[in-house]
Amino acid sequence: MHYDLIIRNGRCVTPWGEQDATIGVRDGRIATLSATIEDEADREIDAKGLHVLPGMIDAHVHLREPGNAAIETLETGTRAAALGGVTTVFDMPNTNPSIVSAEMLEWKYGRIGETAHVDVGFYVGATRENTPALAALERAPGVCAIKVFAGSSTGDLMIEDDAGIEAVMRSGTRRVCFHSEDEYRLQERKGQFHEGQPYETHAVWRDVECAFLGTRRIISIARKTGRPAHILHVSTAEELDYLAENRDIASAEVLVNHLTQYGPDCYEKLGGLAVMNPPLRDRTHYDAAWRAVRDGRVDVVSSDHAPHPLDAKKRAWPNCPAGLTGVQTIVPVMLDHVNAGRLSLQRLADVMSAGPARIYNLPNKGRMAVGFDADFTLVDMGARRRITNDWIATPAGWTPFDGTEVNGWPIATIVRGQIVMQDDTIVTPLQGRPVRFAG
Repeated sequence: MHYDLIIRNGRCVTPWGEQDATIGVRDGRIATLSATIEDEADREIDAKGLHVLPGMIDAHVHLREPGNAAIETLETGTRAAALGGVTTVFDMPNTNPSIVSAEMLEWKYGRIGETAHVDVGFYVGATRENTPALAALERAPGVCAIKVFAGSSTGDLMIEDDAGIEAVMRSGTRRVCFHSEDEYRLQERKGQFHEGQPYETHAVWRDVECAFLGTRRIISIARKTGRPAHILHVSTAEELDYLAENRDIASAEVLVNHLTQYGPDCYEKLGGLAVMNPPLRDRTHYDAAWRAVRDGRVDVVSSDHAPHPLDAKKRAWPNCPAGLTGVQTIVPVMLDHVNAGRLSLQRLADVMSAGPARIYNLPNKGRMAVGFDADFTLVDMGARRRITNDWIATPAGWTPFDGTEVNGWPIATIVRGQIVMQDDTIVTPLQGRPVRFAG
């Protein structure tokens, strides 16, 4: 048999377990997991000593386009993704202008085809003005979901009241994604804090009850309307327990940062480079997040990649913007967690490939099986590397993990059978396309 690509001698992480397999790819899809020594291909990769994972998906990134190219673009953000072993990203709508209309969705779709290195899905932002149109907008090509900011964001991308959230939940049928901090509590307590307080004050203001109250309200509306909700960047033990009691109507995302950093240590070490929403909390919630990963309560692990200029992040609190870079570092950081025994490669493939595919209805991604897209992340679990700012492709040029040594590193990023990154180099650029969703 002749294939476009053969990957030989790798240890493959399939849905049914790890196994030695030789993968044959044809026309961008997996044609076989049992190619033979006699089979030939236009290109071959010898993956001896490497693990072959289904393509890693970062389901929560802010690539800032349209916006300020000096901070991030679709090209630089997807370049960062490819260098970090990520084959697909889902881009958030709070750009400038926001992605909230059919015209902007069409522009975004075309722009991805021109500039992306990996595959891209994108959210449509919910506003009070576009709520009646959301049922149609959520089914536009390339759209992964509706995103609702129930806590402070940018421009008109905020719907904080129950009636507004219910109206969104009644316009369409697909799972709706939420930033669930409670805006009323944020505003009520804002006057208690002032400029120049320690960075860890961020977690005091945006406290556990702020997140938990927002999630309780949203799940109540989800149950009332019968429409499922996906709670993004869950950061508290209370939310994780509550969402487990509401699995029929709710799913959960946890960020790599909440699995890796905790206060007050992170604020003392990083200052403004630890400020994000919801905030990094204390060790109690870090431990709870890991329990939830291990017992299956977490559906998706993402980065919430949200770059800002370094000089802005160094401002005193609360004038430093919230948001951290992460799309390029999520895979090596999570591989380090695997090597530390906190989760298995099988579970990593679940929360960063199969889980996003399940939650967002990707018919051809998230699974290493015949007929699925030939998306692969090849990793060396024995490689010891140091993450540094000079490796970061995002124009902002920094990472909160600068100087962190990790055990495990992405060696190749393959998107629909095209080798996009190999050995820290983009070898086949601009292979990305808009993702196709079902339902």
